[in-house]
Amino acid sequence: MRITPLDIRNHTFSRRVSGYDRDEVDSFLRMVSEDYETSLRHAAGLRDKVRELEDRVRELSANETLLQSTLTTAQQLADDLKQTAMKEAEVIVGEAELQGEKVLDAAHRRAAQLAEDIRAMRRLRADLSAALRATIDRHLAQVDHLSAEPVPEDAALEQRIAVLSQSGRRRSS
Repeated sequence: MRITPLDIRNHTFSRRVSGYDRDEVDSFLRMVSEDYETSLRHAAGLRDKVRELEDRVRELSANETLLQSTLTTAQQLADDLKQTAMKEAEVIVGEAELQGEKVLDAAHRRAAQLAEDIRAMRRLRADLSAALRATIDRHLAQVDHLSAEPVPEDAALEQRIAVLSQSGRRRSS
């Protein structure tokens, strides 16, 4: 059974012959009633405060759960991003290695082609040198041949010059 401040104020006691002073009892009951009413208001305020705090705790618990879920999701996302980045890095490195091998292979092919071109040019130079030497030797042989062999026309000319020189000397004498 719950007693209210109004119950305390309105409560009447049975009368006896040598009982308490009625005014003093009424005054005390009013005072107790007011204190009890204040206590009930205070208790009601505390119950309201407890409800507010319990609501706040539930709200904060929900926020904490949400934050934990968000943190877990963020951690998972970070792990996924890290794995994706590592896979992409591996792919890029693989592609770079493949590209490097292609460039190196092309450079080796180009170097081999240049070496072959150099050998071909050396053969060509040797062939041209031999052909030029043979041509020069033929021309030298022709010059030697022309110098060593008297030309019959030259002999006839020399004879005519000698005859003319002698006849010119005779006329002058």
